[in-house]
Amino acid sequence: QLQASGGGLVQAGDSLRLSCAPAQRTSSNHGIGWFRQAPGKEREYVAHIRWSGGFKYYADSVKGRFTISRDNAKNTVYLQMNSLKPEDTAVYYCAVHRGPLSTVGVGTSYAYWGQGTLVTVSS
Repeated sequence: QLQASGGGLVQAGDSLRLSCAPAQRTSSNHGIGWFRQAPGKEREYVAHIRWSGGFKYYADSVKGRFTISRDNAKNTVYLQMNSLKPEDTAVYYCAVHRGPLSTVGVGTSYAYWGQGTLVTVSS
């Protein structure tokens, strides 16, 4: 299971960096994705990083504010979140992507979900 960490309580406009580990490339997975789930809402795709080529993809709601990256030596994927908004409040999860590129935003194409980390953004 992957473990997400780094959440906390911040004010609008602040930054946080989430970590996801152990994020290791294997023959059966193609990258790591971040999702979030706000209270009373469905799980939402946030970002994805591909092992091959390091390509990065983002949901429109976070594009330009969030950055996904990886540290291969530490087997860790990060989600740098800047200019946080109250609507970013959610439990954030990371998981391993096991489907084709066309499914990076589809939760069911991911596996090894671990416990998430709570991010609370106050206004």
